Amino acid sequence: MKSYFKTFFSGFFMGSADLVPGVSGGTIAFILGIYSELVQTIASINKQLIIKFISFKWGWILKNFNWKFLIVLFAGIFTAILTLAHFLELALQNYPMYVWAFFTGLVLASVPTIVKKVKGKWDAKLISLFIFGVIIALVVVNLTPAQTPNSPLFLFLCGAMASMAMILPGISGSFILVLLGKYKYILSAVNDKDLFTIALVGTGAALGIIIFSKVINYFLHKYHDISVAILGGFVLGAVSKIWPFKVEIPKKNFCSYVETFTTCVPRYKNTLPNLSNLHTLVALGFIILGAITILLITKLAKKSGKQ
Repeated sequence: MKSYFKTFFSGFFMGSADLVPGVSGGTIAFILGIYSELVQTIASINKQLIIKFISFKWGWILKNFNWKFLIVLFAGIFTAILTLAHFLELALQNYPMYVWAFFTGLVLASVPTIVKKVKGKWDAKLISLFIFGVIIALVVVNLTPAQTPNSPLFLFLCGAMASMAMILPGISGSFILVLLGKYKYILSAVNDKDLFTIALVGTGAALGIIIFSKVINYFLHKYHDISVAILGGFVLGAVSKIWPFKVEIPKKNFCSYVETFTTCVPRYKNTLPNLSNLHTLVALGFIILGAITILLITKLAKKSGKQ
């Protein structure tokens, strides 16, 4: 029961992170030390398991598949979504700087925890790969959303690509949907109970996460330190998306038309905090609070033997 309790709250923290655009639940899983088990469990879903399921040979599945872990973990994720969605929506509407600041603190403090998982010595090769991960994340999170078709095949691919991002530390699945120009469309499908669209996206997501987890699982076992270095870079680079201190780029210099909006939306660029502003000082306090939260979570994870 103690193990299930810790797994549930790991899922709860992951679900809380997934509610915020730009924050990946995969990052939280990495911090809490359950990332490898999560990837291995999903990667173990294969043809044999599916055949056993279709054949109603559930006794074999219960014996050979880590189903308890997934059920308890996803119960925590869905609990967070059900209980915190409204609160986070209001907080993002009324206090966006403070919310982004808190999650910035979470992500920044998680980077040292992730890079410590490198088993060998940090050499020039690993440092270069870490920087490479940072650059890739910076490029991805600063892409401009595109105008894309609503064809069944493309919706299926959107689900697959979003699910890949969900399991990848640093980049959130919802942000990928924004880039693909389908965040509002899929959200509307859910609200309107458009079962056809939901089924297309859901099937793509299920297939994408199964296939991609096998890829990550392979690299974590075959090239562990290289994989951790790149993933750590992803996490650090993704901070650019949620950095709370920004200034608006004048519309005359840049303005992108985003499908999720009906008017011209200006872009923003990151800036250093203005220490003479009270709101900035409060935001810095939330960054520190976020960092302390991660340190406490990491300490608890170590005590539970998950690190």
